[in-house]
Amino acid sequence: MKFNKYYLLLAVLLFAIELFIGIYVHDTILRPFGGDFLVVIFLYCLVKSFFDTHLLLTSAGVLLFAYTVEISQYFHLVNRLGLEHSKTAKILLGTTFSFIDLGTYTLGILLVIVVENLRSSMRNF
Repeated sequence: MKFNKYYLLLAVLLFAIELFIGIYVHDTILRPFGGDFLVVIFLYCLVKSFFDTHLLLTSAGVLLFAYTVEISQYFHLVNRLGLEHSKTAKILLGTTFSFIDLGTYTLGILLVIVVENLRSSMRNF
């Protein structure tokens, strides 16, 4: 376990952006796709805030987690758990499965990998 304030600052910033999108943006592009794109980046930064883990291991774990949450929507997990009246559960777990969301999560993690590799190569330059 190793605290990293850089990643924590990024995670807080991304969380604030996610909240802003969730509260104030009501369009058909940024809210549904931007939020999904950013959430995996947020989760990656959150993990890296507290753990010094390998880039690909962390990226794969975050992506697997996002896929699992999305697939749980296909099986209506919120309803099966009896949480259909919980706004928090519906926000955190979601209620509508979409293959496009899986692609959006993947693109977000690919951006993380590209940026992290660029940062690494710049430090070694």
